[in-house]
Amino acid sequence: MSKSQSVVGIILAGGLAKRMGGGDKCLLPLAGKTLLQRTVERAQPQVEKLLLNANGSSLRFARNRLPVVPDLLPGNLGPLAGIHAGLNWMRKDNPNAEWLVSFASDTPFFPLDLVPQLLAAAASHHSLLVIANSRLRSHPVFALWHVSLADKIEQQLMTGDVPRLQEWVKQQKMVEVTFAADTYDPFFNINTPQDLYAAEPLVSLVK
Repeated sequence: MSKSQSVVGIILAGGLAKRMGGGDKCLLPLAGKTLLQRTVERAQPQVEKLLLNANGSSLRFARNRLPVVPDLLPGNLGPLAGIHAGLNWMRKDNPNAEWLVSFASDTPFFPLDLVPQLLAAAASHHSLLVIANSRLRSHPVFALWHVSLADKIEQQLMTGDVPRLQEWVKQQKMVEVTFAADTYDPFFNINTPQDLYAAEPLVSLVK
């Protein structure tokens, strides 16, 4: 698949993984590869540059050879803070890039054509924010963000009152792209040990 030029990707791995007992959930193994490895393999061909948003020491992610971009604001403010960090990295280190696409680090089966489909929707609807959807559910961690949204996101974060990502995107002018989920939901995410177990048989179904 050809890379989408001028698109930067960011894998959001800054969560606290409380339902998994804490630690870096993305480093858990699934059928011989970590969740992060699986995410990188599906995301990297779709973008020009791929980043990893994580807080704390970056050494634990060294083998993945991705630039690690921490939150710019303290307090573990959630995925919106990770997106804010990615947009600011773009403005400073890749000013020619216009779009940031975000990926969850605990959702290893997302579509291989995610980015092209989100870009097409942005172009056809003249939208600055495009969200993935499957089975009548929005997945705002899988989204395309125009660089011009950086200031609006920063203003929200600076208030200290940070809504859930799902709620914040509903307040914006955005469009959604529905992805097929016939055999399996490509946005099946792993929050608990039971989810990790349930993901094992899906590995052989994923294309």
